[in-house]
Amino acid sequence: MTGFKPWLLVGVVLAVAACTLAPVRNVPNTPVVTGSGKPATAEQVRAAIVRAGNALGWVMTPNDPGLVTGRIVLRGHTAVVDVRYTPKDFSITYKDSTNLDYKDGQIHKNYNGWVENLDRDIRANLASL
Repeated sequence: MTGFKPWLLVGVVLAVAACTLAPVRNVPNTPVVTGSGKPATAEQVRAAIVRAGNALGWVMTPNDPGLVTGRIVLRGHTAVVDVRYTPKDFSITYKDSTNLDYKDGQIHKNYNGWVENLDRDIRANLASL
């Protein structure tokens, strides 16, 4: 290979890797909206969060009142989130990850898709109340 420049290959690899990173998506203070229009109880909100996460392959662990920890493992990648809730709102916040290249508020873009799906399904479960 005449003219092969290893530094160029390293640059291309780093550029491709950087394209897969995105700012961590958190879901702050999302209102609880039920399909019946009636207020939800904390227990109903917790159950909706757990149901939604479990249906998507997350392991949802209720901790303290008002807190569920979600963990998903896909193809050797692990993401952990805290889902804080009240009868009026819920929030999804990044907690930890493995093999998702988290650094300085950036993470592999697939993480954000998993969180968006979790958010969407929590809302859908709440809407069924």
